[in-house]
This record gives sequence, C-alpha cells and structure tokens, in this order.
Amino acid sequence: MNNFKFINSPLNYIGSKYKLLDQILCLFPKNIDNFYDLFSGGCSVGINVKANKVVFNDINKHLIDFYIFLKNVDIDYLLKKIDDFILSYNLSDTKKNGYKFYNVNSTTGLKKINQMSYLKLRNDYNSNKFINNEKQIAFYLLIVYGFNNQIRFNKKGFFNTPCGKRDFNKKMLNKLIIFKEHLNKLNVEFYSNNYKSFLNLNTNDFVYIDPPYLISSSTYNENNLWNKESEIELYNFLDLLNNKNIKFALSNVLEHKNLTNTILKDWSSKYKIHYLDFHYNNSNYQKNKKSKTVEILVTNY
Repeated sequence: MNNFKFINSPLNYIGSKYKLLDQILCLFPKNIDNFYDLFSGGCSVGINVKANKVVFNDINKHLIDFYIFLKNVDIDYLLKKIDDFILSYNLSDTKKNGYKFYNVNSTTGLKKINQMSYLKLRNDYNSNKFINNEKQIAFYLLIVYGFNNQIRFNKKGFFNTPCGKRDFNKKMLNKLIIFKEHLNKLNVEFYSNNYKSFLNLNTNDFVYIDPPYLISSSTYNENNLWNKESEIELYNFLDLLNNKNIKFALSNVLEHKNLTNTILKDWSSKYKIHYLDFHYNNSNYQKNKKSKTVEILVTNY
C-alpha cells in the first residue's frame, strides 16, 4: 500500500486525509459495490477507493458544483480559461515566470503582488458577474490564490477568504490535471444533500464519514455549525446503518490539545477503534502530552 501513489485533491483542502490514506484504505472492505463519501470535502479518500461506483456528497454546494464541472469540462479548455483569468485579472503566474520575476521568494510569498487583483476577482464573484464555467473557474482561483486555500463564506453567502501568498503554480497545475484524469476514469455521482438522506443502502455498499471535529477548531466549523447535538445525531445515523448491516468507517479525533471528545469515546466503545499515526503534524505543532492529537478510525466490522 505504501508504494501506491495516491491521488491528491486539487484544492489543498483543510482536514484532508491524504497523508493518512495508507493507514485508512487498508482498513476498508476489499469488495465495495457503492462507496459513499458523505462529507467528501477535498475528495482525497473517495478518489482513491476501489469500488464499482463512488458517491461524493458534501453539504457545500459550491464544492460539489465545482467537481461536477471538473468532471465534465475538457482539460485543454479548462487550462486555457485559467490562464485567461490569471492574465485578465493580472494575477501572478510563477509556473511561467518564477518568484524572481515578482521580486519575492517563496517564503515572503505573493500576497502584496496579488492583493488588489484578488479582491477584484472576489468582488466580481460575489457580485454574480460570472455564470456557468466562468463561475467555477473563478471559484477555483479564489481558493488557489486564497489564504491557506481556505473555502470560507460568510452568513450572507459571500466568499470571504483573504488573499494568500501562493498562486496557480506547477504543483497546483499537476494536482488539477492528475485529479481530473483519474476522476474521468471513475464511475461517480455527486450530491449536495444532508448525510441523513443516505440511509436506504445495500449491505454491499460502504459508507465513509469524515465530519467536522467537535473538539478542534477549523474554518469549516468557525460558525459553530457543528455542535454536540450534531455529533449525537451523526452517531445515531451510524447506529442505524449498523442495524441495517451496512458497513461504515468514521474518521475523527478523540483527543486534541488536552480536550477529549467524550461523546465519541462513549459511543465508539461498542465498535472497533483503529488508532492512526498522526504523523502529518506540521513542524510548528507543540509535541507534548497536553497538545497531542489522537486520530482514530471507527469501524463496525
């Protein structure tokens, strides 16, 4: 499994399980008919699963609309339109020009170069200037040029991620092309529904859940949209799947920065708990007992 080159998300999605795939995928059932990724996010799990069909679902319709667009669009057309956007909005293009062209380096980054252009693109996007394909390309570029590639919308529905220090570089280009090529090979369906609508499944289907984490702060939970009630509702849903003999796997964090998810701890005790090596911490992480993160995969098989 370690020698297999996994497909990464084209979005650098926060909370991605890409670096845990070699530990997670080997715990999945060997023969999967329909794979349901109900909190698909960056799609890094579902895109790498072997199944007859992969169903991606995420409550963020902007994300799902982008993936549908990416699945159907011609790659040459897409790359041409991306370059056209970059040129027309006067955004940096280090894959062509390098950092020296802009008198910066990769450490200081490109925020000062792109700030005004990015805000113009963001304002045009929020003003509904774009439709159809152009809307999806603008959305993608706002993520790529945005701070830490975050996907943030305020309560009014406006995209509000500030400008970041990276651009559509060679690494992002390659991620996009490889993801697109692999996506084209898969039998996939996309939905933006409440996860609870996926209850009437077959016993040879498999459900993977990677929800917002109750005890860790994240941009996808900054408005406290995921709370204790949400947590309990999810576990009740998984219990219903178990009662129907449908296999599932849940990714979650049991401990984080001296906090314990007691709801998860109590609920998961009746299932099988796999402790994962949380080796993808960045170098800034305080590696002591009080701040340790215990990431787990809970399965009912």
